[in-house]
Amino acid sequence: MTSNAILLGCMTALFLTLGYLGVPVAFALIAGVLVGTAFTPISLQSMMAQLFNGMDSEALMAIPFFLLVGELMTSANVVIRIAELSQALVGHVRGGLAQVTTVFSMFFSGMSGSSSADVAVLSRTMAKPMAREGYRPEFTAALIAAASTIAALVPPSIMAVVYGAIGNVSIAGLFLGGIAPGLFIGFGLMIYCYFFGPRGFQRPRATFRQLAAAGRSASLPMMIPVILLGGILTGWFTPTEAGVIAIAYILLVVIPFLNPGHLKNVPHDFMQAGLIYSLPLITIAAATAFGWMLAYLRGPIVVAGWIGAFAGDNAALTMFALVIVFVIVGDFIEPVPAIIIFMPVVNALTDQASINPVHMGVVLIVTLAFGLITPPYGLALLMASKFLDVRFSSALRASLPIYLIFFAAIAFTIFLPEIVLWLPRHAFPESVGCFKSPSGAGYICP
Repeated sequence: MTSNAILLGCMTALFLTLGYLGVPVAFALIAGVLVGTAFTPISLQSMMAQLFNGMDSEALMAIPFFLLVGELMTSANVVIRIAELSQALVGHVRGGLAQVTTVFSMFFSGMSGSSSADVAVLSRTMAKPMAREGYRPEFTAALIAAASTIAALVPPSIMAVVYGAIGNVSIAGLFLGGIAPGLFIGFGLMIYCYFFGPRGFQRPRATFRQLAAAGRSASLPMMIPVILLGGILTGWFTPTEAGVIAIAYILLVVIPFLNPGHLKNVPHDFMQAGLIYSLPLITIAAATAFGWMLAYLRGPIVVAGWIGAFAGDNAALTMFALVIVFVIVGDFIEPVPAIIIFMPVVNALTDQASINPVHMGVVLIVTLAFGLITPPYGLALLMASKFLDVRFSSALRASLPIYLIFFAAIAFTIFLPEIVLWLPRHAFPESVGCFKSPSGAGYICP
């Protein structure tokens, strides 16, 4: 056991050191795997097989389709209509464009499923107008980064797809369970901008006719979340098939009606989405192999034992301990490999404390979404800083007050499972372990 602990320490230290030196996460993980392979009976061929096993999951096929949905919507410049609808809804509220940015993100998150895509779209669409109205660039970067995390929570969240595929948890349940904390963060950001953000330029309240016109203009793209969520909830198609249907709808309806000239660029959008997908795919493969090696060295059992000794079978304490672990881990590792590496620990503790798997998944996804704006690796904050040409340290200082919203969201998700699970329990009861009553009337939910 001692030799296993030393080897685990060496693998982790190598991974973290290479990460700090700027080595891509996937290659840093593979380096740790190679060290483990060199000092164990595991053959290199077996570890290569684990790399490919990590990518060989049908559920993960949903990711490239959701990425393509976001790429098509952004490249065809259809999202501007959603921005105009957001402005008609909240442009008159104190905070002006800051409010518009948050609402725009809440709408677009239901189409992309990717926080990175949200950062890119919000930066491209809202940064210049906010600069013209006098918003400090560091505030804008912090707001865009924080708002983009909503995409990790609401359907079609790529993080939920990975968590469900790796942890054998209902993806539909995670989609529905993430809506409540996603809205909590969105409205929390709006309240923060209202009371503590720059006043901005407040426009006159949109008339009903202007609001109706903006709604009609955005009606075609706004049908995409309805198609995605409606099809999954009714059982007409799986999350992967939902992505395919959404792409067909964009190619056959949205682009031909709103921007037919863009059809010639569609092959480039497909290629770009494939390139974007290759980044998480290789990371998923490397994290799977790293996690397999940790499991072989009994690392998850040790960590689960530590947390179990602290929390026992208390569900709230167990989730609180895991939140602390994932906040620390999320500072150094991207959410997808963090999920894959620690899933054995999560599954063991979920069973030990009798926690609903969907509830546990939503808590940890909210925590990992928070990691997207924390130092030193907060990906969303780094991207927003780069797009707006702002020092990361300045954007980080501007985002510190926003952390309180995420702390409140995590506490809300842990201590109010009835609200988090209300929607999946009523719309898709099987996803949270409910089963049909023997009498044939309704469901029985544990």
